[in-house]
Amino acid sequence: MTWGSYGAYLGIAVLLVLAPGPDTLVLLRNALAGGRRGGLLACAGILAGNLLQGSAAAFGLGVLVASSRPLFETLRWAGVVYLLFLAVQALRGAWRGDYAAFTELVEKRRGQGFRRFREGFLSNVTNPKVLVMYLSVLPQFLVPGVTTTADALLLAYTVGVLGAVWLLALVFVVHRVRAWLGRRRVRRTIDAVTGTALVGFGVALAAE
Repeated sequence: MTWGSYGAYLGIAVLLVLAPGPDTLVLLRNALAGGRRGGLLACAGILAGNLLQGSAAAFGLGVLVASSRPLFETLRWAGVVYLLFLAVQALRGAWRGDYAAFTELVEKRRGQGFRRFREGFLSNVTNPKVLVMYLSVLPQFLVPGVTTTADALLLAYTVGVLGAVWLLALVFVVHRVRAWLGRRRVRRTIDAVTGTALVGFGVALAAE
């Protein structure tokens, strides 16, 4: 693999990373509800999911998943259910608007850290679009007999690392303006928009 081909891949990867999706919404919601720590844990979960799917694509396991319709459909519908579950949580928060009680509950529960990591991880691994992205873009830069497994892993992990950098930037922004974002009216609006968008992503995933 040449630096020229990697540069072309890097340009595509940046565009893919900047495109908003379920991962972005899950990250923002956790960063707002759990502060910088909550955002970082959700980011770590998303990165872990990205690296897992990227590894599967690099080693050829992703092709097996994509070619097995029952397995792929199971993954797809699991993603639909999970996105709708998160959407219901966000919309319920917007409807109730009882953030003071929610914040107090969060501070008392020690298991919130793992929950935020889990939300980030599951939002990524249950989204088959991520795997399809790897399988559609990655092979275009792999040359049979020339590209090594290390090259394939480098390409796959590039997306995960770039995604993590972008999400970390979002966590920083949310933390800087958290006082404003923490206002009840703003929180309710964000939850309503997030819940509606997650419903849209879930419906779109179900319709494909």
